[in-house]
Amino acid sequence: MTLPGPVGAAERRGALRVGDRVQLTDPKGRHHTIMLAEGATFHTHRGYLKHDEILGCPEGTVVRNTAGIDYLVLRPLLSDFVMSMPRGAAVVYPKDAAQIVQYADVYPGARVLEAGVGSGALSMSLLRAVGDQGSVVSIERREDFADIARANVHAFFGTAHPAWQIRIGDFDEHARILDEASIDRVVLDMLAPWENLEAAAHALTPGGVFVAYVATTTQLSRLAEDLKGTGDFTEPRAWETMARTWHLEGLAVRPDHRMVGHTGFLLTSRRMAPGVEAPIRHRRPQGTSAPPAHWSPEDLGERPVSDKKVRKVRRDVTNRGAGQGEG
Repeated sequence: MTLPGPVGAAERRGALRVGDRVQLTDPKGRHHTIMLAEGATFHTHRGYLKHDEILGCPEGTVVRNTAGIDYLVLRPLLSDFVMSMPRGAAVVYPKDAAQIVQYADVYPGARVLEAGVGSGALSMSLLRAVGDQGSVVSIERREDFADIARANVHAFFGTAHPAWQIRIGDFDEHARILDEASIDRVVLDMLAPWENLEAAAHALTPGGVFVAYVATTTQLSRLAEDLKGTGDFTEPRAWETMARTWHLEGLAVRPDHRMVGHTGFLLTSRRMAPGVEAPIRHRRPQGTSAPPAHWSPEDLGERPVSDKKVRKVRRDVTNRGAGQGEG
C-alpha cells in the first residue's frame, strides 16, 4: 500500500539528480551544502570529490574524496537550509518558527498574513504548513529584503510557491484593504507591532490567532499592554524557547557547552468577535514609564545591517536564481 504524499514530494525522494541541493557532512560534523551538477567537483583544503560520484545515488550515501575523507550525503532539511542560506536581515530561528507554526495552529488551507519577511525563513515554514491550497501573504517594507526572501524561497521549493504572495509596503495599508475577517492567522515580526493592532484586528476572523515575535522585554511589555487596551483580543500569553543540545559519546552523556539561548519572545492572542470586549483579568496596579515616541533598531541593541551587505546578498541570490533558470 502506498501512502499519499504532498505535492512535490516525489521530486524530493529517490536518486539524487542534477540540480538537487545536498548537504555533505564530514567526520567532524561540519556541513557543506552544494548544488549537484554534471562534471563539477567539490573542493576543500583536504582533497576534492566529483559530483558524478553522488549523482544517481540514494540519500544516506557515503562518498570518499581524494584524500580519503568520507562524507555523508543527504538532502538538507528546512532547518539546515535556513541556517545556511544567504541572508540580509536576521532570520527567525527554526526553534521559534516551529513554535509559531504549532501555537498559531497553522494548518493546511489556512490563510496567513505575515509582516516582516526578512530573508524568508519564517515564510518557508508557513508555506510548508498551509500547503498548496492555503495562502501566505507576506508584507515587507524593504524591496531589497523582499528580493532576498523571494530568491531563498524559490531556491528551497525549486519554483515559485503557488500559495505565496509577497507585497512591498506598509502592513497597515495592505491589511486594511483586505476584506474584513478574511485572514485566519496574523504573524508579525517587526520593530513596533503594537502600531498595527487595529489593522490586524480588521483582517483577522473571530477566533483567529495573532502572533508577534519581538526581541526585547521593552517591546514585549509595550505590545502586551497595548494589545489588552484594544479590547479586540483575548488575554495574551508570552514565552521564549531555549534549545540545548547534548553531547552523546559512550558514557560521556552531558549537555553541550554551547546552546541557542535567547533569540526572541513570542506573544499570542485570539481575535474576539466584533463588538465583544475580552474580560479583563484583575491585577495589582503596576508602575509604568513613558515609552519612546519612535523606535529604532539601535534602541533595542540590534546591529543594523549595512546597505553594502544587503546589496551583495541581493546580487548574489539574484544571479544564482538567474543561473538556475538558464540551466
